[in-house]
Amino acid sequence: MAKQIQHVLEAAGLHSREARLYLAGLQVGSAPASEYAKLAKLNRVTAYNTLEDLVKRGYFTVERKVRAKWYAPVAPEYLAVEARKNAEALDQSLPELRSLRGAEHRRPHVRFFEGWEGVRRVYEDTFTAKGELLNFANSAVLRKYWPAYDAEYVAERVKRGIHLRGIAPDDSTGRRVQGMDKDSLREIRLVSAKDFDFRNEINIYGNKVSIVTLGEDEENLFGVIIESKEVAETQRQIFEMAWRYAGGKV
Repeated sequence: MAKQIQHVLEAAGLHSREARLYLAGLQVGSAPASEYAKLAKLNRVTAYNTLEDLVKRGYFTVERKVRAKWYAPVAPEYLAVEARKNAEALDQSLPELRSLRGAEHRRPHVRFFEGWEGVRRVYEDTFTAKGELLNFANSAVLRKYWPAYDAEYVAERVKRGIHLRGIAPDDSTGRRVQGMDKDSLREIRLVSAKDFDFRNEINIYGNKVSIVTLGEDEENLFGVIIESKEVAETQRQIFEMAWRYAGGKV
């Protein structure tokens, strides 16, 4: 168990010897560096220098006594708070970090999913959208394979505040679904079902494009997620062109 906890602490940002000293501190409370060195199986100088560094970083407190300094670790809750802060800061920095990659590292990242559970994972990924979701879909075909689509997927998208603009075939299901746009945080435009009978669903969001193919049976269902700024921007432009056509503005 101690080894497992040590790995967790290292994942939270502590080096191996720092994690060992922190675990030792939880056992002894306030103690001099010599006692920490003994428990953590480090030499005294290394333990002292590491504890001093941990004090500067806020992971330990120090108290001066008659002949030595006594160290004590901060509460574990502090580590959890710091780990969350670091994770949030990294998440916010991802766009900038990606922009720093050279062209040779910006090749599309493609993930492939099979079967119904795989397809559901593709849909769940659209919940990562930070802005508007653009969509080509066949409302009737989708709901045939996923009868609870509105109660499960649409309800969750609305809960997350993700607005959708979609293009769908003009059939009875398409018109019924379009009639619920206001409550479903979306705007759908219909196109001729005879000329545009979509069988793939395409979603465009952020730097991603997801494609779901609805085959004749569950074994033939599959989905793809392509992560590429260039691919997403091109697909976004194609959608906007189709959106104008669907609105009669071409």
